[in-house]
Amino acid sequence: MNENHDHARPDHQAPHGEQAWDERYQSRPEIWSGHPNVALVTEVADLRPGTALDAGAGEGGDACWLAARGWKVTAADISSVAIERAAKRASELGLAISWLHADLAKTPAPATYDLVTAHFLHVPRSEQPPLFRHLAAAVGPAGTLLVVGHDFSDMAKLPRPDLIEYGWTAGEVAATLGPGWTIEVTESRPRRAAGPDGDEVTINDAVLRARRD
Repeated sequence: MNENHDHARPDHQAPHGEQAWDERYQSRPEIWSGHPNVALVTEVADLRPGTALDAGAGEGGDACWLAARGWKVTAADISSVAIERAAKRASELGLAISWLHADLAKTPAPATYDLVTAHFLHVPRSEQPPLFRHLAAAVGPAGTLLVVGHDFSDMAKLPRPDLIEYGWTAGEVAATLGPGWTIEVTESRPRRAAGPDGDEVTINDAVLRARRD
């Protein structure tokens, strides 16, 4: 999903099930900014386009950005409402994207890809290890895995109790990969964003980029 416009907004009842996400998308005509996530642009802009899986595609900001740059994109989301909204956006932009309705914390991806990218998935702690393993298994030979989440360090300065359940560190993602990977980036990366009161704050993204050997 793309959270560029409200990363720091408190969300004490962050959804993680299919019904909860469908209801959230139905509650507003637009949830996210429509722009690609900053970390995606930073980490992927110089890669040669190939096949890509956008896990947790939301309203399609990342998937559309990738497709416009020549990637052959499969965009997956747990919410059928989000997929319908994203597909409409892609159609309006003249972009060809394949859509997959799936919960990747429970079901492995159906293929492998040159790039697997996931941003700010709201997945409970108990489901994070299988999610990370499924994402890694979807990366083909010499492919790239990019996983970005909310870093726990933000709990000290923002009203984000949901981070206890839905946050992680880049190191936790890296620890699930096992042999056969080169870790290229594993860090807590600061970024400026709007705070809950509209003020500008620095928040931290947990960024993991790895390449399959």
